[in-house]
Amino acid sequence: MTPSDSKNSSGTSADNLKAGVFSSNEDLEKVARRLRRHIVTMIGRAGSGHPGGSLSAVEITMMLFWKILRHKPSDPQWQDRDRFILSKGHAAPLLYSVLAECGYFPVSELTTLRQIDSRLQGHTDRTIIPGVEMSAGSLGQGLSFAIGVALAGRLNAQDYRVYALLGDGECDEGQTWEATMAAAHFKLDNLTAIVDNNGLQLSGRNSDIMSLEPLNDKFAAFGWHVFDVDGHNLTQLLNALEKAKKVREQPAVIIAHTVKGKGVSFMENNADFHGKAPDAEQLEIALKELA
Repeated sequence: MTPSDSKNSSGTSADNLKAGVFSSNEDLEKVARRLRRHIVTMIGRAGSGHPGGSLSAVEITMMLFWKILRHKPSDPQWQDRDRFILSKGHAAPLLYSVLAECGYFPVSELTTLRQIDSRLQGHTDRTIIPGVEMSAGSLGQGLSFAIGVALAGRLNAQDYRVYALLGDGECDEGQTWEATMAAAHFKLDNLTAIVDNNGLQLSGRNSDIMSLEPLNDKFAAFGWHVFDVDGHNLTQLLNALEKAKKVREQPAVIIAHTVKGKGVSFMENNADFHGKAPDAEQLEIALKELA
């Protein structure tokens, strides 16, 4: 089945999603819960995956795809689309859920996560999944990739914008800060980075492993326009994303304070669920909490 044949779970035909900002009249709080149910279900079914960082960035990614990005699910390679770069590629279940809900491929395909011959593997692959802009895996590379895409847009006189979603843990990587410096040097005002600042990484708290603070001041010192928001507050996110589009002569970054594992009580602020799937009993509890 092609994306143009598919429907998202709200019954919207992908062919009806015209060029421009994808929009839905649905209650976005309900959409967020549905995305979280997709995430825990597909990871639980697969028996592996990364729920914590997928759940923490639901509102960020949803607001981008529902309210900000110009994108066209019936034409994933539409030249004038805005580009979304998932740097924290292990949060692939989140992106897959969002793409399916928007109509890039059938929602039913989400059940194939990490199966042999499935397109939906543990990290995103741009060569086989419609709507994916970067093949991800190694952390710390997404911002550099996004800079290349933003520069290409400038050179080609295209007005698309580039959005890169980073994990706070990957900000430990030196490449991230080289990229931060380069983006400011080239005055990439068509680039917005969003840091999913949930405070945890694979083996514990960021503050114990490699403190990032003062994160806002660091980005500002590198020449970025900084916004600071509650990453689960839809109004704050939308306001920051809209204001970021108006920044001139410098890139913008949104530091989004989030909760790892948001929405599932036993996963919240629990580093154990950075990369561990819920068992059958835990999945049942999670789905009840997300009902």
